[in-house]
Amino acid sequence: MMVEENKKKLERSIWGWVAIGAVVVALAVGFLHTHNYKSCTCSQDSRKYTGIVEDCCCDYETVDSLNAAVLHPLLQELVTTPFFRYFKVKLWCDCPFWPDDGMCKLRDCSVCECPENEFPEPFKKHGLPFDDLKCQEGKPQAAVDRTLDSKAFRGWMEVDNPWTQDDETDNGEMTYVNLLLNPERYTGYTGPSARRIWDAVYSDNCKYAPGEICQEKKVLYKLISGLHSSISTHIAADYLLDETNNLWGRNLDLMYERVLQFPDRVRNMYFTFLFVLRAVTKATDYLEQAEYDTGNPVEDLKTQSLMRQLVYNEKLRKACPIPFDEAKLWKGQSGPELKQQIQKQFRNISALIDCVGCEKCRLWGKLQVLGLGTALKILFSVDGQKHPMPPLQLQRNEVIALMNLLNRLSESLNFVREISPNIEKSLERLVTDHSVSVISSWRKAVEAVVGIRSRSSTT
Repeated sequence: MMVEENKKKLERSIWGWVAIGAVVVALAVGFLHTHNYKSCTCSQDSRKYTGIVEDCCCDYETVDSLNAAVLHPLLQELVTTPFFRYFKVKLWCDCPFWPDDGMCKLRDCSVCECPENEFPEPFKKHGLPFDDLKCQEGKPQAAVDRTLDSKAFRGWMEVDNPWTQDDETDNGEMTYVNLLLNPERYTGYTGPSARRIWDAVYSDNCKYAPGEICQEKKVLYKLISGLHSSISTHIAADYLLDETNNLWGRNLDLMYERVLQFPDRVRNMYFTFLFVLRAVTKATDYLEQAEYDTGNPVEDLKTQSLMRQLVYNEKLRKACPIPFDEAKLWKGQSGPELKQQIQKQFRNISALIDCVGCEKCRLWGKLQVLGLGTALKILFSVDGQKHPMPPLQLQRNEVIALMNLLNRLSESLNFVREISPNIEKSLERLVTDHSVSVISSWRKAVEAVVGIRSRSSTT
């Protein structure tokens, strides 16, 4: 009897020590997991972008400094002037790639394409009425406000852009839109339709094999990726947080999810900004001499003054005189053929914007793709290496799109710079909370095992 009882005590003692050993192993594994979790999170998410922006001639620190002190304030003021706040656009378009995305399918972010007899006669002309269309379906944040001043634009030549799908010659389907009344922000346009657009952009026009040496194709991919990241940034920066109370604000979780956790997306945004900035600086003479006539002499002089302050800025010229070196592209015998191929791909991208199911998204998509196409036109407007550089000719709409795109990119970089400390603090809190949770679990496990050991010792 005594032998049997001692045997049971020994078994309980052994199982107690086994339990303690298991907890010790769990402690070690948990510690390593927490340590790795913290190290990985910090190394990936607290990163600082330093050094030269890839394929450019300016470093991250200089870009941030110039943008915050010079470019962003100037551009913010420039795009509010009468000349740059109005954009001519064809909002009613048929998708040339698939027939199943009608304008009225997406209730949350579309505006009905009204029958011809439902909208005012002036809409068929170059101007716009003061009253907005009444054929709205869906959330108001997805609708385009068509209110326009009575002053009309004049001047400027209408010439085709080889990089974009649609020419911007006047026709009855194009209207002027006040961009200040239609800010780029969250509209609720998500789901399969939105993903389908970007999937088509990347899979059909911006793919290149790993290790591919074709610099030109990489440039196109990085430009589109940078533009995509900038659009995502503006959605996160101006997000509908509470629909009931119409509360708008920053959605940092969305910003991290779509942009900040992918370093290449941030880098490509810097690249696209410098690429477009280079186009603006290269077109300095043209932009400085252009007519910014809207019929308001005071505002027009202000516009011209702001443009000169931008393109002749001494800080910009000293710190980053050539943001991007376009001369290194289109080299070799295959250069002209390759340029035609990439032009075709970019035209396809511009045509894909007609398939966007959200009217306001389509507006900003068209503007920014035209702006990027204008930058490409400025930097690569030679038909072939044996031909001389033709004189630069830009449409009024191209200049409006170009400067608004540069402002959008500038604002995106400024937003990234501003919120980085907040993102880092949030990640530190996440790591701390995770560590506290793990330690609490360890303590409970140890207390439970100690209790087992105590009971086994006393029995």
